Amino acid sequence: MSIFVSDSFLYNKIMFAYMKTLILLLLSCFTLQLSAQTNIISTNQKAEDIMLGNYNPADYTAQLIIEHPDTISQRINKEISSDSLKSYIIKLGSFYNRNTGSDTLSPITGVGAARNWVYSKFEEFSSKSDNRLVTSFLQFDQQICTMGRHKNIFCVLPGTDPNDHSIILVEGHMDSRCEGLCDITCQANGIEDNASGSALVMELARVMSKYTFKNTLVFVVLIGEEQSLAGSTAFATYIKNKAIKMKAVLNNDVIGGIICGKTSSPPSCPGEGDIDSTHVRIFSYGGFNSPHKQLARFSKLEYKEQLTPYLKVPMGINLQTPEDRTGRGGDHIPFRQMSYTSIRYTSANEDGDADVTDPNYKDRQHSFRDILGVDTNNDGEIDSFYVDFHYLARNCVLNGNTIAMAAQGIVTPDFDLLSSPKNMVNVQLKPSVTYPFYRIALRSQTNDWDTVYTVTNLINLVPVFKNFIAKVYVSVSSVNDLGIESLFSAEKEHSIVATNEVTAIPEFELLQNRPNPFDEATYIVFSSRKAIQEKNAYVLISDVSGLEIKRIPVNIKEGINEVLYEHGYHATGSLVYSLVVNNRVIDSKRMVFAN
Repeated sequence: MSIFVSDSFLYNKIMFAYMKTLILLLLSCFTLQLSAQTNIISTNQKAEDIMLGNYNPADYTAQLIIEHPDTISQRINKEISSDSLKSYIIKLGSFYNRNTGSDTLSPITGVGAARNWVYSKFEEFSSKSDNRLVTSFLQFDQQICTMGRHKNIFCVLPGTDPNDHSIILVEGHMDSRCEGLCDITCQANGIEDNASGSALVMELARVMSKYTFKNTLVFVVLIGEEQSLAGSTAFATYIKNKAIKMKAVLNNDVIGGIICGKTSSPPSCPGEGDIDSTHVRIFSYGGFNSPHKQLARFSKLEYKEQLTPYLKVPMGINLQTPEDRTGRGGDHIPFRQMSYTSIRYTSANEDGDADVTDPNYKDRQHSFRDILGVDTNNDGEIDSFYVDFHYLARNCVLNGNTIAMAAQGIVTPDFDLLSSPKNMVNVQLKPSVTYPFYRIALRSQTNDWDTVYTVTNLINLVPVFKNFIAKVYVSVSSVNDLGIESLFSAEKEHSIVATNEVTAIPEFELLQNRPNPFDEATYIVFSSRKAIQEKNAYVLISDVSGLEIKRIPVNIKEGINEVLYEHGYHATGSLVYSLVVNNRVIDSKRMVFAN
């Protein structure tokens, strides 16, 4: 059933019906073609110059400067509009098919018409904000679905700090697809995946362009996500080639739906038909000393402390163990692969695992069924929506607040861990810029911080609570006079001792997996006093009876070593993991999975 009733719809339907047989025959002759990306350029040199720091901040000063973070945070919460988000999504759906290889010449259908519309909206937002947004295409050449040239759309809001030209980037992909990866004739409205993320980025550009930030903000609507993350790979490559300083990347993909599908990719929802409009997942790479996990924790902390007192419906933020859903990937990954800090926001509930090769697949994701909603009473109007626009607005506020706080330009301090008495951590802060306050975050076996202290001295003894078994991971941030944190530092490991005496450190130490209990994935962690080149070192996974399930080879490095074990979803029980070096079992521990 079609969901859009407009003057152009009948034209679209007739045109695509006429073309479909011929084009599908042509497409059947091709498989997805991915070649090397070349000629990656910004079509607006001014946008590139700003990202490089080659501009005068005074040229982009707002007539009314609003820069107090509390004011910005609360205004973002009030000004993000569910109605605006809905209007963007309906318009994106009206282009019928936004496949990366679809039409670029039609003014009303295909990816070309869609990207031109997004560009025009960025220009419109700029005109209403003292022309402070600078809009551009990021053009690149690559053979994808028989199409050779492609364009991401982005706009830049220049920062005011003449000394810190690092950028903060928020992204969402615009391209859509049906069951066929290169099918350019199907009705591929792509509402949840990912008109929702594109609309979120657009709404942030509209609202945040009114305000003033120390760091430059970049709002990006990508193409080519469905074809091996081509658009984000091009943008990350461009950033790296130009040596643009990147502070953080926030990716939004499948961010507006609230209904659990039958095949939702783990870690996800309880079961088909479950509704969740009050939680969101943040995925990020790594475990110990991961800047990506630190950014996810920062996002949650700033939301909790900065916004929660003013919210009618606070969001629960679930920090996930893996970088993405099992067997899946998103546009944050190319940035991480090029050493840029990046995270992904995704709805708590997701409609499908996108396995369109399964003949029994009936969920909406990666299907012509990924539509806005249904007309339940046959009056010609959609009255039951698959995207919850209020939920999408709350996720938009979460993103906006994270960006606004990170863009305050506060400098992250360095620190040392000093000799400590029992059940304490002795932290010596070494800031390059002096601030009135600092924060010390302690983490044990969880993805989140267990305790965050606020201090004023440069040397601080802080207590360690009983939930820290053997190790504590410490990081710090600076806090300005308005109470806003910098991004947190890298983590350092502190061993907890029961007495003030120095204890012997074993060659290897197997730690408790984290998180535990875990969902579909967990990090198995051990420490080593030195790097060794053992050919026979591995983590052994077995059931409680001793039956071997899996061996995971490891290259042992000095310090903390982490191994990601993906058990799968929809199972409960216990497993045993062991560290084995040269056929010797160093230690074994039990872990619990509960999902």
